[in-house]
Amino acid sequence: MSEQATHPEQQTTGASSITDLKDKVLAAIKTVYDPEIPVDIYELGLIYEISVYPVNNVFVLMTLTSPSCPSAETIPGEVEQKIKAIEGVNDVKVEITFDPPYSQEMMSEAARLELGFM
Repeated sequence: MSEQATHPEQQTTGASSITDLKDKVLAAIKTVYDPEIPVDIYELGLIYEISVYPVNNVFVLMTLTSPSCPSAETIPGEVEQKIKAIEGVNDVKVEITFDPPYSQEMMSEAARLELGFM
């Protein structure tokens, strides 16, 4: 009887490697904070979309707490920088939108608890 050992790490498909990379992107995003609020931007509800394409290009659609947010110049750049630092990421595009407009209902329950909204 022939034994063919297969190792799970050798069976990664394109879909699972994209999922792994998306998890790393999410973890990186969770290290970005609005300087005026002690909650990460993901829990604040500022991230609308994270897409990872097969050639490890990453697209993030996000918003800010307001169009006149004083951190409008720094937060998207920090998101891009943290994602680019992930091994294997090819290119990153961070797009800002205000549609739909941000509201406190977009915050996670953890963020609302942290900020005293619950």
